[in-house]
Amino acid sequence: MSRRDQVKMTEDEVRAYLAGQKVINVASIGPNGRPHLAPLWYFPHEDGVATWTYGTSQKAKNLRRLPEATVLVEDGDSYEKLRGVSFEADVEIVEDIAEVTRMGTALLQRYSGAKPDAAAPAEMNAFIAGQAAKRVGLIFRPTKVVSWDHGKLGGTY
Repeated sequence: MSRRDQVKMTEDEVRAYLAGQKVINVASIGPNGRPHLAPLWYFPHEDGVATWTYGTSQKAKNLRRLPEATVLVEDGDSYEKLRGVSFEADVEIVEDIAEVTRMGTALLQRYSGAKPDAAAPAEMNAFIAGQAAKRVGLIFRPTKVVSWDHGKLGGTY
């Protein structure tokens, strides 16, 4: 068995890892042909992740032009603790305001610590409604996944 195979996460481990992390780094291709990298909050969605962003942002412009991205989530402060998931993804841009509102609600509930089925406070609903008209949803559907968990090596290098 190769080292690569030893550190690879199972599909269930990847899902659990994505559910436990808070920031994705998204690389899209900018107008000059170079990668444009941006950190985003997200929530797990199907086998990938989803988020929202301002419709006029550079990443939204890039993804309208080429709806493909590479997403990275990683952590660990020493070799034996390194974990991560990187995936190439097809990107769906969501412009329906009702759906963008639902996505914004899911994000704010996740980052505020609220339960997903809990009713959002009126202030949160008002904030989300004000933001949704300016934003688009982004759904990242993985086409190729690479993962690693060096903890599986048991401290060996």
